[in-house]
This record gives sequence, C-alpha cells and structure tokens, in this order.
Amino acid sequence: MSPASGPGKATPRGRHRVLRLLRHNSLGLFFLIAFLLALAGQAVAGHADFNNQLVTDGMAPVSLGVYLTTSDFAVDVTENWQSEYLQFFLYIFGTVWLLQRGSPESKELDKAGTESDKDQMVGEYAKEGSPRWAAATDWRGLVYSRSLGFVMGGIFLLSWLAQSITGVAAYNEQQLRQLQAPISWGAYLSSADFWSRTLQNWQSELLAVASMAVLAIYLRQRGSPESKPVGASHGATGIEGG
Repeated sequence: MSPASGPGKATPRGRHRVLRLLRHNSLGLFFLIAFLLALAGQAVAGHADFNNQLVTDGMAPVSLGVYLTTSDFAVDVTENWQSEYLQFFLYIFGTVWLLQRGSPESKELDKAGTESDKDQMVGEYAKEGSPRWAAATDWRGLVYSRSLGFVMGGIFLLSWLAQSITGVAAYNEQQLRQLQAPISWGAYLSSADFWSRTLQNWQSELLAVASMAVLAIYLRQRGSPESKPVGASHGATGIEGG
C-alpha cells in the first residue's frame, strides 16, 4: 500500500468524488449554509434585543441557550418560514394557470393548465427513467403529479400553526410582564399582533415574486436559468437561460 493511499489519506478518486458531490449540490449547499449562518446571526441579535427588553422591564437577562428555547425566538423564526412557504405554494400552483407575457417565470402563453399526459410524461407516456409513481394511473399518479405543491402548502400550514402557538405564548409573556391578563389561542388568532406579524411578511414575499416575474421581462442575468438568454426579445415567454 502506498503512503498516498494509506489509512487517513484521501485517494485522488476519493477527492474527485467529494468535489463532484460538492459541485453537483452546490446550489442547495450554498443556501443551506447561508440559512444556518443567518439563523445563527438572528439568534445572537435576537438574544441581545430580548435581554434589553428584560432589563427595561426590571428583569434579569438570560443566556443564549435559554433564549433559544423561548417563544420569542420561535415565533420570530416561524413567522418568516410560513411566509416563505406561502410564497412558493402560491407560485407553484398559480403558474399552472396564470401567465405573464415575456417572463421566463411564466409558461408559454398557449400552455396554461395542467398540460397533456404526453407533455408531462405520465401514465403510458412515462419514460424509462421517470419516477415510478409518474407511470401510475391510479391515486399515486394523481398525488405525485401535485406533490411539490402539496408539500409546500403543508409546510406553510404547519409553520403558520407553529407561529400562532409560539406567538400567543410570546404575547402572553409580554402581557404578564406588564401585569395584564393573558389571552387564549383563539383570541390571539384574531388579534392585531398576530395579523401584523403575518401580513408584514406576506406583503414582502408577494412583492418579491411580482417583481421577479415582471422585471425578468426586460432585464437579464447571463447564465442564470431564472433569466431569459441575454439576446431574447422582451416578448419571449417561458424561455429560460442556461
């Protein structure tokens, strides 16, 4: 056995496999790492702000570990998650039927709807490499053909539920600090605090989607699949770059 391939040594083939894995998954890994860094930054900044509020209310500050288990941290996280997944849920289902002339974010103008089995390669038109459920003609095919939207919608509902539960806990903690009576979960769902937290996130996500769909008609980003090719006409619809 050569020194280069001994125990604890990475072989050229092993390094190549790792590099290929990183390259083939770089988009997902980049955003996952960025998410974790942003979450860590939010925890640190939120901890400092939370302690400032405690000191203002005449209470002792808490450690970062304790803060991470509080409803204040949980509601701040979940209220952002639910708005993001709402954005994708609406976008996935909306773009089945809704069109935007000239946008790469839209389907071509004559393809509104769920499209034919042949276009979607389902049922008898499934290919050799198609997912197994894509070839099914029973409930499995129906569910799988809408699975992305179902999962995004499910995550949205779960995170919105989590926001409401952690939100009422955080709200009631603040009520008790101010020597006011806590409220029920049902009452919190109709409160200004809940809808203020919810709608301030919804409006920003919906604006971002609308901006992307419209700006991509006229502006370009060379090499991005989210943009049309640089030389494509403004009226070209459903054409993505590469």
